[in-house]
Amino acid sequence: MLQGVSVLVAGAGLAGLTAARDLLALGATVTVVDARDRVGGRVHTVRNGFAAGQHAEAGGDMIDATHAELLALVDELGLKLAPILRAGWAYARPDEHGVVRVVPRDAAHGWERLALGLGELTRQYRLAERRWDTPITQAIAQKTVLQWLDDSHADPELRATAEGLRGFFLADPDELSLIALVDQFAAEGSPAGDRTYRILGGNDQLATALATPLGERLKLATELAAISLRGQRVRASLKHKRQTQQLTCDYLVCTLPASVLRRIPITPALPAQQHDAIAALRYGRATKTLLQFSSRFWRVPGKPAAFGTPMPFGAVWDGNEEQRGKPAILTLLAGGSASDATSELLGRDGAAGLGRQLEWLGAQRAQLLTSHHVTWEDDPLARGGYAFFDPGFTPDLRRWLAQPCGRLFFAGEHTSLRWQGYMNGAVETGRRAAAEVAAVHGMTGVVRRRPRNAL
Repeated sequence: MLQGVSVLVAGAGLAGLTAARDLLALGATVTVVDARDRVGGRVHTVRNGFAAGQHAEAGGDMIDATHAELLALVDELGLKLAPILRAGWAYARPDEHGVVRVVPRDAAHGWERLALGLGELTRQYRLAERRWDTPITQAIAQKTVLQWLDDSHADPELRATAEGLRGFFLADPDELSLIALVDQFAAEGSPAGDRTYRILGGNDQLATALATPLGERLKLATELAAISLRGQRVRASLKHKRQTQQLTCDYLVCTLPASVLRRIPITPALPAQQHDAIAALRYGRATKTLLQFSSRFWRVPGKPAAFGTPMPFGAVWDGNEEQRGKPAILTLLAGGSASDATSELLGRDGAAGLGRQLEWLGAQRAQLLTSHHVTWEDDPLARGGYAFFDPGFTPDLRRWLAQPCGRLFFAGEHTSLRWQGYMNGAVETGRRAAAEVAAVHGMTGVVRRRPRNAL
C-alpha cells in the first residue's frame, strides 16, 4: 500500500516506534529520529546502580487490563506481563496530631465521594456525548477543581482526596480543570483498576522490541529542528551533534510532546486553532523517585502495597514486587506542587531525608541502599510528565492536537481522547497516525519516490 513512500517519524517513544512498525508493515520507507540517546521517551527503566540486578520504572509504569492496544502489542512482540499491586491501593494521611496513618477504609472511598458529588455534571457531560466542542463542556472546563470544592463546601476529607490526585493528574486542584475529573468519571471511574501489570524485565523491553527491527533506520541523538511543507514533499532540518542536515520525504509523523513541538519552526504555519492548541497545552510537574532498601519492609500479606497520599512526597507503591532478591524498591511519584516539594527535600536532605518521610510505612526497619530520581519538568526533551488540561485551555481546541495538516501527522499521549497520559494512549495514537498516512496517501495518489537525505 505504501511501497516507495518515504515517512519520517519524529520521536522514538512508544507512539513513534509503534507508528514506524505499522508503516513498515505497509511497505513504507521509514526513518525514525530522536534527540535522546535511547529509545522509549518517557518510558524509562532504570537499572544502573541497583543491587541484585534489580530495576524500576522512572517513567511510564502501570499497565491496566483495559489498555487493549498496548496489551495486544505486548503479546504480538512475545513479551510477558507480570501482575502487580494485586491487593489494590490504600490511602495514607496525617491525623489531627500530624501522625501519618493508613485510613482504615478502602482506597476507593474518597473517589466514590468525588463521583457522587460530580454526578450531575457527569450526567450532563454524557448528554453532550463527551464532546469538547459543546457549551456544556466549556462551562465545566472553565472552573478549577478547587473552585468546585469551594462551591460544594467540601469537607477536609474530600479536599485531601482531591489533593492526593495530583499524583494521578500531575496538577494541583487550583491548576486542574474540572473537566479532567468529570471526563474520568464519565469514561472509567476510579483510576485504581482491578488488574495492573508491568512488562516482565522492564517496560523498556517494549520500546527495545519495537526499535530493534529498525536497525540503521533509527537515528538517535538526532533532533528535529525545523519542518517545511513544500507542495508534495516535506523537508525536515535535523541536528546531529553540531551538524544540521536536511531530509526530504513524502510524510512526517510527529510524536513529540506539545511542550517540545511548540518550539520547532513549521513553515508554512499551522492553522491558527492548531497552533493555539499546541501552545496552550500544559504538562504536569512530576518527580519520580526510586528508593532501594535492604528489605521489603512494607509487605504485609493481603494488605495493599500502594498508597495515595496528600503529602509532599506524593503516591508510594512497590516498584518491583515481580523481581527476585532480598532488596526491594519503593516508587514515589510527586505530582504538581508535590514535585517542587520533593525536589526541594532531595536537594536539602538527600534521599535519606525522603526515606525518613516513610517511617509511617516502616522505613526505619531497613537500610536505604541507593536511589534514583527524575524530575520530568527539568528534562528539556519532555518539559513535564504528561499533558493535563487547565481552565486556560479552550476545550474545542482539543481535537486540533491530533488533526493532520497536509503531510504532517501527529501522535503521542497528548493527542489521545480516551487514554491521554497513558502508555496505551501513545500506542493507540501511533497506530492511528500510521493508518492516517495510508488513508491520505490512498486518496491523493502521491508520486512515489525515495527520501533524499544526507544521513
